[in-house]
Amino acid sequence: MEIKKIGVITSGGDCGGLNAVIKGVSGMANHYDIETVVIPNGYAGLYNLVDFSAGELISLDYIRAGLFHSNIAGSEAGHSRVKISKIKDENKYERIKEGLKKHSIDALVVSGGDDTGSVAVDLLNEGILVNHAPKTMDMDLQPYSVGGDSTINSISKMAGNLRTTARSHNRIMVLEVYGRYTGHAAFRGGIAADADCIIIPEIVPDFDVVYDDLFAKYTLRIKNSDVKAGTYLIITSEALKSTQKDKVDERGYLVDKTKEPDAFGHYPLMGAGKMIESELKKRMKKDSRMKTFMKEVNMYVPNQYEIPEVRMIRPTHLVRCGDSSGYDVNFGKEAGAGAVMLLKQGVSGVTVTGIRNGVIEYMDTGKAIEQNTVDLSQVAVHEALGTCFARKPPQYDFSKKNKLDSAKRYL
Repeated sequence: MEIKKIGVITSGGDCGGLNAVIKGVSGMANHYDIETVVIPNGYAGLYNLVDFSAGELISLDYIRAGLFHSNIAGSEAGHSRVKISKIKDENKYERIKEGLKKHSIDALVVSGGDDTGSVAVDLLNEGILVNHAPKTMDMDLQPYSVGGDSTINSISKMAGNLRTTARSHNRIMVLEVYGRYTGHAAFRGGIAADADCIIIPEIVPDFDVVYDDLFAKYTLRIKNSDVKAGTYLIITSEALKSTQKDKVDERGYLVDKTKEPDAFGHYPLMGAGKMIESELKKRMKKDSRMKTFMKEVNMYVPNQYEIPEVRMIRPTHLVRCGDSSGYDVNFGKEAGAGAVMLLKQGVSGVTVTGIRNGVIEYMDTGKAIEQNTVDLSQVAVHEALGTCFARKPPQYDFSKKNKLDSAKRYL
């Protein structure tokens, strides 16, 4: 089938690099004299495509694509969280096909995470040509996903900024960041920020270990400061397991059950930072060493300032907005371009994982959206470097090695 027009969709959460994906799709399509149109607002727009007037969809020619920039986060195409299979309409897929036919759209390129990818698989099974450009700031897909690097940079910058206020007040700071059910954003953002402690869902936290690390580092810094100043920084993923059954989902994660779950059945994750704050305060109040320390450094004030302050910060959407990193712009453009090139070659139902050494690399979307958790052997490296991960570091064999014949890497 000859591809003459492609519809581009971004769906799920926004993040850095998405506009680069759109530019990659439109730029490569223009190269092949294929028209690209924006299907607005994710899968909601796709479902309602049949109701758009003829000619109402925006065509991304060279001039229109030049009106937005790749280094700005968010998406010119818009978003929604819609699961097509859950729409209470027996004719939903026929409705979508009618919309595509009405606007002469031959194939789709969608950019999104696991939920978006699962819908792309459904569409493919219904006979709709679709390729997927991986996108999620959570980095929980099998391949690298656009948005990850931008988020890591945002977390690192925020954490650095927090140190100025934290050190001014000798506070212990807990920064809770997005990441869904994996800890990639907290892990990599925390490492980039020189966090003292990083808490991720792949490791059930031992708060006694966290407190011991906090007490040792925090007190040492202040004792060795000529102005008696110091801080301690914890970066935690939003996903934290709890035994409080009334506050957790079916996987055991703290969630906000006062809100409705989204179309994919996910309750908003909430409470990780507050739980950590509570656990630390409880231990400080019970620890006579902390009271002694406060007196030694002349910070102790009865009934007012008996233990250090703990402050919890939730930047929420600030970690996914603003600027896109250079890495995400490069990857996004190439992933979008690769999706178009594969469609032109008759390959659909796949996720583009990159273009390396002149070769388009891809995998089945069903495989690509399988959950990818943090590699705990990587965690062990940083534990050896002194970062606390809320557990007693296990013995790890660092003698394994692999000599490469070629060190060519993406970028």
